[in-house]
Amino acid sequence: MSTADLARFSVNQMTVRQLSLPDLVDACVALGVPGVGLWREPVRRYGVQAAAELVGDAGLTVTTLCRGGFLTATDPVERAEALGDNHAAIDEAATLGTDTLVLVSGGLPAGSRDLRGARERIADALAVLAPYAAQRGVRLAIEPLHPMYASDRCVVSTLAQALDLAERFPAHQVGVAVDTYHVWWDDQAPAQIARAGAAGRIHTFQLADWTTPLPEGVLNGRGQLGDGAVDMREWKRCVEAAGYTGPIEVELFNERLWARDGREVLAETAQRFVEHVIR
Repeated sequence: MSTADLARFSVNQMTVRQLSLPDLVDACVALGVPGVGLWREPVRRYGVQAAAELVGDAGLTVTTLCRGGFLTATDPVERAEALGDNHAAIDEAATLGTDTLVLVSGGLPAGSRDLRGARERIADALAVLAPYAAQRGVRLAIEPLHPMYASDRCVVSTLAQALDLAERFPAHQVGVAVDTYHVWWDDQAPAQIARAGAAGRIHTFQLADWTTPLPEGVLNGRGQLGDGAVDMREWKRCVEAAGYTGPIEVELFNERLWARDGREVLAETAQRFVEHVIR
């Protein structure tokens, strides 16, 4: 495994959430991992400015910040709070030096069955957030989540739906996140990736495998690369054919991985990246 093999590799902080931020940075430097995708909660605990300095001093690139979003509330107070939190997320992304804030759009409000209305409220929020993000040098990346999350986490389930929202705004303001875990099942996804790439709207590319049976609660079922049903090389070819040449971020939510030594998991993930994505 050479430095060249890892040139586009980025590890999302949640993949090895058992590591403190300093330990994650140290492990990345030791392995030659050039990029990290950060999460707001641990970054805030450490201190946003301190995190920016720690990562920057180590020479690491912050490929994304996760996450903004949850923009579907109908209650005016809740909507105002969500907008305020997303403005803060944009500021945090700018401080960390990343140009991409990933958005998980939010599920249906309690008692609602109105998917169309929820998606329109996302568009309304983007009209407020996108210009502000552009002023701060940050792009918003709408991430479609697998349909099993539509009720509680994300009413945007396909790349087509994500692009229908994103295309209301300039590409340098709003694009999409392509995550294999969420789109691998969709036979329309390759065409939508081409659509996104033609407009410069692929703002991040993330990997996780699909393994079954899913755990109770399903959130933490993302498989290690090579353990499941997803053809990682084929998805890499697909996004590259659409013009994407940026970092490739591995984002795994997996209780069994979190129970192991974090440095070991990071080394394994880097090796799996080379084996199943690069070579």
